[in-house]
Amino acid sequence: MRIDVHTHIFPPVVAAARERFFPNEPAFRTLYDSPSARLATAESLIEAMDRDGVDRSVVFGFPWHETAQAARHNDYVLESAARYAPRLIPLACVSLQVPESITEARRCLDQGAKGLGELAVYGACREQDVLNIFRDLVPCCAAAGGVLLVHANEPVGHAYPGKAHLGPHFYYALARLARGVPLILAHWGGGLCFYELLKREVADVLSSVYYDTAASPFLYRPEIYHLAARILRPGRILFGSDFPLLPPRRYFSEMSQAGLTPEQIDDLCGGNAARLFSQYL
Repeated sequence: MRIDVHTHIFPPVVAAARERFFPNEPAFRTLYDSPSARLATAESLIEAMDRDGVDRSVVFGFPWHETAQAARHNDYVLESAARYAPRLIPLACVSLQVPESITEARRCLDQGAKGLGELAVYGACREQDVLNIFRDLVPCCAAAGGVLLVHANEPVGHAYPGKAHLGPHFYYALARLARGVPLILAHWGGGLCFYELLKREVADVLSSVYYDTAASPFLYRPEIYHLAARILRPGRILFGSDFPLLPPRRYFSEMSQAGLTPEQIDDLCGGNAARLFSQYL
């Protein structure tokens, strides 16, 4: 079974007229101001899954600043998951910069969301304020038996829209707060995966952390698959496409180039995620 743990969908009204939603939403404008930045509906995602042989996708929306818009988007994700059951596994997306996010998170988890994600900061922030909100979200998600998925970006290298001035120290702090709750750090955890070579406390703090491959072809050479597989304990790398940013087949091609065994590719493309999300498949 192939499982994509990182996909985005938008309501048709947003996909058709994105500029209407730019006011008061600087992060949304940063990521989607360019017409070449794709927005996909649930129908588009299902078509792509069929085309590339993906059986299940973990799906979520956007961390809107306005709570009413966040609620509408989360409702669309939940409704889409019900419409296409069991192919879509819904997460609720809330802002890490809005204290009221805890109320929306609880509402969505009560209505069937399987966790929270993609929780993200795409610009300047007060790190401690973000950590405080995340601290409140963790027990809420844990009580529902859910999974957390958090955006991460590397602190060096080329610039791109939404690349925040955060790094491994910040994602390590998130992992410390979420200890014991499954936490997927997107985009290889902004490089945090390489710090798993450190001795002493790191193994304990990161014991429930997983890393997804979202946007990997834009960020790293294919060798990262082989290197990460050597560094991390088995089962902790999850295929994520960041659809509609890239199609799944782009990743499958790179995995083949990276020298992984067929068994490793099978685990990465679905086996590991199947174990993590087993109760929802």
